[in-house]
Amino acid sequence: MTEGPSVANYVYRIGSGDRLKIQTFGESTLSGEFAVNAEGTIAFPLVGDVPVGGKTVTEFKDDLTQRLGSQYLRNPRISVEMVNFRPVYILGEVAKPGEFNYSERMSVFALVAKAGGFTYRANQSYAFIRREDETEEKAVRLTSATAVQPGDTVRIPDRVF
Repeated sequence: MTEGPSVANYVYRIGSGDRLKIQTFGESTLSGEFAVNAEGTIAFPLVGDVPVGGKTVTEFKDDLTQRLGSQYLRNPRISVEMVNFRPVYILGEVAKPGEFNYSERMSVFALVAKAGGFTYRANQSYAFIRREDETEEKAVRLTSATAVQPGDTVRIPDRVF
């Protein structure tokens, strides 16, 4: 059994399925909401496909500012914010298993709360978590700081009586 990543140390990385709101000040045609496609890019006016997958919001903002500033705009001012994250999934011994919206710095316990809480049969000391880029689930010891990442599938096992 492993320790999962802590909510305090988790850095969000953009991935396919996310939606970003990009505001280019003074340039309404270079502003709007953009979906990250399966290749991890967005189609942005003037510069074409821009890779965003695996970057933090700040890294992407700096990259887009550099791309626009190098050829198209003088001193571009850009803001980038997340509009919609990839969902997370929970199965097993919770009241309402299913798909839920991810929110920043979400813990496994917060996800369980969204799913209506543990059932009376739930083992509350560990969970099985499969990250979206992995094929195998891993047993993770649960603490109040165990982080959930977008795209994760969390399975709460039953306890042995």
